[in-house]
Amino acid sequence: MLRILLFSLFLMPALVAADDDYGFFSRKGVAAVNNDLYRSNCAECHFAYQPGLLPSRSWQKLMLPQSLENHFGDNAEVDEETRKVLIAYLVKNAAEFSDYKRSKKMIRSIAKNDTPLRITQVSYFKRKHDEIPSRMVAGNAKVKSWANCAACHTAADQGSFREHEVLIPNYGKWED
Repeated sequence: MLRILLFSLFLMPALVAADDDYGFFSRKGVAAVNNDLYRSNCAECHFAYQPGLLPSRSWQKLMLPQSLENHFGDNAEVDEETRKVLIAYLVKNAAEFSDYKRSKKMIRSIAKNDTPLRITQVSYFKRKHDEIPSRMVAGNAKVKSWANCAACHTAADQGSFREHEVLIPNYGKWED
C-alpha cells in the first residue's frame, strides 16, 4: 500500500511531466492511415502520408480545389463530396490532434504562422535527415526523392519511422 502511495505522489507526476520528452504515455511514430477513401485516392500516385505529419491548416490548404488541380505538377482533382470526406479525415487526424510522439515533434517544430505544404519542409524532418547524403536519396534511382518515405523506411505504412528500420536501396541499413 505504501508503494502505491509513493508511486502516486512522487513517480506518477514525474512520468506525466516527462511525457513530451520521452513518450511514456504517448504512442511512438505516427498513426497509420486507416481511411480507405484516402488511401485509394492518394496512394494511387504516391505514398499515403499519415495526417499526423502535418498540421490541419496544411491539409486544408493542400485540399483546396485549386491545390488539387495543380498538386505538385499533377492533377489530383476529386469530386466535391470526396474532397470534403478527405479533408475531414485529414484535419481530424492532423499532427496537433495526435497523441503520437512523432506527430507531437512535427507540430512543435512548425511555427504557428507557417503552413508547410510538404513534409520535407518541416524543420523536424530536415533535422532527422540532415546527415543523409543527397546522393543516397535524390541521387538514388530507387528512391529519387526525400518525399518517397516508403523507399527507405521499411515500416512507414504502419506509421513507424524508427532509424533502425531504415534500409536505403543500393546502400543498405542506415547507421547513424
